[in-house]
Parts: sequence; structure tokens; C-alpha cells
Amino acid sequence: MEEKKIHGNVAGIRDTILQEMQSLYDEAQPTGVFASTALLEKLADYTERIGREISVYLSRSGAVKDVSVGDASTVSMPDMRLVRNADRLAGVRCIHTHPNGSGYLSDVDLGTLNSMRLDAMAAVGVREGKPTSVYVAFVGEMEDEERKPVIYGPMRADRLPQDALLNALIEADNRLKAPAYAVTQAEPERAVLVGIDNDDGYDTLEELKALADTAGVNVVHIERQRKRPIDNGTYVGSGKADELRLIGSATEADVFIFDDELTAIQIRNLESILGAPVIDRTMLILDIFASRATTREGKLQVELSQLKYRLPRLLGVGVAMSRQGASGVGMRGPGEKKLEIDRRRIRRRIYELEQELKEVEKQRGIRRAVRKKSETPIAALVGYTNAGKSTLLNVLSDSDVLAEDKLFATLDPVVRSITLPNGTPCLLSDTVGFINKLPHDLVQAFRSTLEEVRDADLILHIVDASCPYYEVQMRVTQQVLESLGAGNTPCIEVYNKCDLPEAIPSKREKTVAISAKTGMGIPTLLERIETELNRTQRRVELVIPYDRYEAIRVLHEIGTVLSESHEADGTHVTAMLEESKLYRLKNVLDGRSDE
Repeated sequence: MEEKKIHGNVAGIRDTILQEMQSLYDEAQPTGVFASTALLEKLADYTERIGREISVYLSRSGAVKDVSVGDASTVSMPDMRLVRNADRLAGVRCIHTHPNGSGYLSDVDLGTLNSMRLDAMAAVGVREGKPTSVYVAFVGEMEDEERKPVIYGPMRADRLPQDALLNALIEADNRLKAPAYAVTQAEPERAVLVGIDNDDGYDTLEELKALADTAGVNVVHIERQRKRPIDNGTYVGSGKADELRLIGSATEADVFIFDDELTAIQIRNLESILGAPVIDRTMLILDIFASRATTREGKLQVELSQLKYRLPRLLGVGVAMSRQGASGVGMRGPGEKKLEIDRRRIRRRIYELEQELKEVEKQRGIRRAVRKKSETPIAALVGYTNAGKSTLLNVLSDSDVLAEDKLFATLDPVVRSITLPNGTPCLLSDTVGFINKLPHDLVQAFRSTLEEVRDADLILHIVDASCPYYEVQMRVTQQVLESLGAGNTPCIEVYNKCDLPEAIPSKREKTVAISAKTGMGIPTLLERIETELNRTQRRVELVIPYDRYEAIRVLHEIGTVLSESHEADGTHVTAMLEESKLYRLKNVLDGRSDE
């Protein structure tokens, strides 16, 4: 026999009233009745007496399956499904009261109808203990990727069109029926973004929305809170969390995404209040990185970052997670905490990943040493994500690296060879873009990749000139460069997307304005790159006698040979050399040893 219990916000209600309210479970609706006058009158009476909303769930057979109490304006509706097929309606209809006198359905009511796929959502206005107007909504047809509800009302409580309402329920269920052969594409998750105003100098929530778009999430609402101290329990405070729960119901949100990094306690508390998964900015970025990584090294780095993020956020679930007593001695093995087992497994996997990455780093170090030995200068493309680095790399090197108008379109490092206007060869290196609040563990995991920037001879700082807060993005990029030890490397600031009308002209000196999309400014940029790379180099044209052919070997070792031809009087060579290394060539040409 099912327990007749009143759920929800029952604190402060006398036990005698709660016992009376249990009689609602006896109000089974007869066949052919959507909601009887007797049931609506009882709901109105109890609503008036306790001053709170009341909801009941009715099965298709008419049985009352649940009775819940809310507050003066809302009632938390339990997630209930009596039909096993998730593609059909739930098999229960909800009837709830509005103490304000109006039965008009709110956005929260309609959102709950769609998200829980209820058979129907009915609201009964209550005034002076009597039911007033009644509104009933059913799941409707798809319009603009959303189901528009079919609403009946206002109706008198004692004159409900019972047959019409039950027929509307059947029609709503038929709308969800799909042929066995019909295959529909999975709909993207619907997300509510949450953030607190900050001093970062730009709208970080808009950037969070761009991250969500990149992750394939459909943002249905953005909730911004005034600047305030962070609440240790829920990040936004319990009152705001309750408000977010209602917003989630109204927008049919599947997930809540917060703009800052949350603690394990905050995530657990928020998920308990909101009734939906909660992720933070770091988790979102890591998810994007996981989807973008294609090389073995990239996948290892992302997994390492994810595990390091998860480790301190593992929480037990009360005593069910542990069988240990006050002392851990002799209690390991089968009696060990499940939580500790999970932590131990993650630590072991972290160690394994770090060892694998060390081997990968050795291989990268060997390739880096070979490039360095060749004396071919390296220019590293760095900048905020989506500034256009990969597009510029494709233009300069005639490559086909993936370039999309999305954040973190390129994750794995790419190196391409180009020839500058006067014949100087150069290697261009493109690596992961930067972003504000870039997870620390991610920077650490990708450190070997980012060290390509530290070893570069020249940095091309690519700036999105069309972004209104590009100066903030530049500051973020500079901070990462300094953390990598590349803060003093020669740098050219390259303002990209200058063909767009919203582009902001640079006020800095010695910058280059370009458009990687149209090619505007590219010749000027190449000349600047060559000038900067040759600033400490000297162009030499030599005729090396054949009896001093050792000098050719030295030239290839210490400089960049631009041209070489064998003539009657010797080998004619044009090369670029560091002035500090000219003495080695002079020693060989003078017949002395190369020291």
C-alpha cells in the first residue's frame, strides 16, 4: 500500500492540517473526468488555510499519486513518470493552486510541462478559499525548435469541459509519437549561464556564451548578479539559487553553467537546489579541449588536466560512501572508502599520464633541438583564442590548418615553413589560443607545447581588432607569456580583422594592421618579420675557395644559407649570420681551427 505523505514545504503547518490533507489521496477521479469540482474545492480550501501553493499528480486512471506543498508563489513539483517510454508523455497530469486568485499559467508552469512531458499542467486560482479561474496547458506542436503549449482557459472550476480536456490529453500524447523508422537528431543541451559582475573590464558572460556555443550548447538564458561576496555554499546565495531553479523550469534548462570555478561543496549544493547538472567555466573549457584534441599528445594533456581538476572535487555521499570507523588501521582493502578508491585510481592514472607525457616531451625536445641546430629562425603566433592565428598561418604558408570562427578551433601545435620577401627561410609555429581564467592545470599540462613559444626568436602577438575589449585580451596573453618565460622575446603586435567596420584602430606604435581574410597588410607584415629576425643578423656574400670548403659546413651550421652556386673561382654563397658568430667563419677562411 502506498504511503499517503504530504511532500514539500510542510514546515510550520500544523500536524492536524497535514493529516486532513492526506485525504486528498482518496480523491480518485472517475473515468471521463479530468478534474472534479470536489477535488478543486478541496485544493482551494487547503490553500487558503495554509497560505501556500498545493500540487497533486493524477495518473491516467485518475489515482492521486502525489501531494506536495510549496510557498506563497511556487511549489516544487517532483519528477514523476508512469510511462516507461521516454519519447511519450509521462502518464501523470499536474493540478496546482495559485493563492493570488488567478489561474493564469506562468512561464515556470509551461516550462515544467515541456521539460517533464506531463500529460497536462493545470492551475487553479484561489480567492477566499474558493476556486476561481482554471487554465490547462498541453504539449503542443514544434515551432522554432520549441514546443508551443496548447492552452485552455480561463474556465470555471464547476464547469470544466471534462471530455474536451481528456481528448486534448490524447492529442498531446499523439504529437509525441514517432514512426519506428523515424530517426531524429539529438537536440543540443539547453543551458542557463550564471555569473557575478566583476572587475575584468569586459563582459565575461558573453565570452562564456561563446564557449557554450563552441561546445554545442544552446544558451536559453543568461542570469547576471550584481557584484557581491562569493557565497561559500552556493556561490550566488540560497535566495538566488531558488530563483535560478524557477528560471530553469521556465526555460526547460538541462544544465547550469557558472562563469567561475566552483568548489565541490558549491556544485553539490547547487545541483541539489536546481535539480539539474551544474558545471563551471573550467569544466566547460576542458570539455571543449577534449573534443578538439586530435593528436596523442593533445589527448594525454587534456585527460591529465581533467583528472587534476576532478581529484580535489571528489565528495562522498554521507556514510554510504564509507565503511571505515574512527581508525583507518586494518580497515583498508574491501572496507576502504569508495571515495579513497576513486582518489587512488585517479592519482595512479595521473602518474601514468605524466610518465607518458615525459616521453612525448623528449621527442618534442629532440625535434626542437634539430630545428634550433638548423639556425632557421622561428616566429610563434600567439594571442587570444579566435583572434585569427590559424587563418593567418594558412595565408602565410599556403596551408589548410583548421580555421573556424569558434573558440579553440585549433588545439594541437602546428609548425609550417615559409620564405620571407628577401629569401630568408622562417618557421611559423601556431599553438593553442589563450583565454581569461584559463585553467591552471591546463596551462601546466600544455606547458611542453607552450614552450614552443618560449624558444621562438620572434613572437607575433595576434590581436582581434574588431573586439571592443581587445586590450583586456592582450593583457591576458601577456600574462601567460610572462609565466612561460617569454615576456622579453622580441614581439610584433599584429592587429587582425581590420577589414571589419567595427575594428578599433591601434594607438600603439610599431604595430601592423592586417586582415588575414582579405590579405590586407600581409606584405607589410612579412617585411616586418624579416626586419625583426634580421635585426641581429648580417647578410654576407662570399666566394669560398675550394681549398676552404670546410667553411661551407660552418656556414650551414651557424647561419642560414640563402643561395649557393659552384663557379670556376669557388663557391658563391649568400647567407644570413649572427654577428656574434662571424669569428668562426673567419677562423676557417684564415686557415685556423673552428673554435
